Amino acid sequence: YNETNGEVIFPTPAIGGVGLMRDVHRMATVALKREGDALLLIGETKGHLGQSIYLREVEGREEGAAPYVDLAAERKNGEFVRKLISDGRVDTVHDCSDGGLLVALTEMALAGNIGVDVGVAGTTVDAVPFFFGEDQARYVIAVPAKEADKIEGELREAGIIHALIGKTIAQKIVRVEREGEISIADLRKTHEEWFPSYMAAPHTN
Repeated sequence: YNETNGEVIFPTPAIGGVGLMRDVHRMATVALKREGDALLLIGETKGHLGQSIYLREVEGREEGAAPYVDLAAERKNGEFVRKLISDGRVDTVHDCSDGGLLVALTEMALAGNIGVDVGVAGTTVDAVPFFFGEDQARYVIAVPAKEADKIEGELREAGIIHALIGKTIAQKIVRVEREGEISIADLRKTHEEWFPSYMAAPHTN
């Protein structure tokens, strides 16, 4: 059954999972925690826009193939991130899914009320597909700047494509280099207008 409020929605495969955490003190949320953290994008970005939120909402088109899923990359990247969390080295992680990288970063900024300053990095992909493409097997992590080099070295050793894309900042804004910026307050206001029931619900992140 795939109908809500009398309107049909696209077929939506869903998988639910339940697990046990060995140590609840070693967990991560999407909320940014500190100013001055380095922001690392884990996983390859090719800028896949087919069937994306950007294509639908901005371009008014629903076309193209869904992004390719590489199960080996999903497992490899996911296990790398999970180990960082279980080792207590990372406490801020977000996947890149609906809307792509910039949406993930915005959600992180909103949840933590901490700003970000980011740019296109480590790729020849143009800004729009880089920030809104929905390539799979990708995560954003925020880590203390002094830890970033070590983690990057481990990513290179593991053969995982990644990029240092920016940092968290004191200003409560989301800034994209050479593209512009918007305040977290304005983002929150817009989010409340579009998703009032979600903003009213209690959250743990």
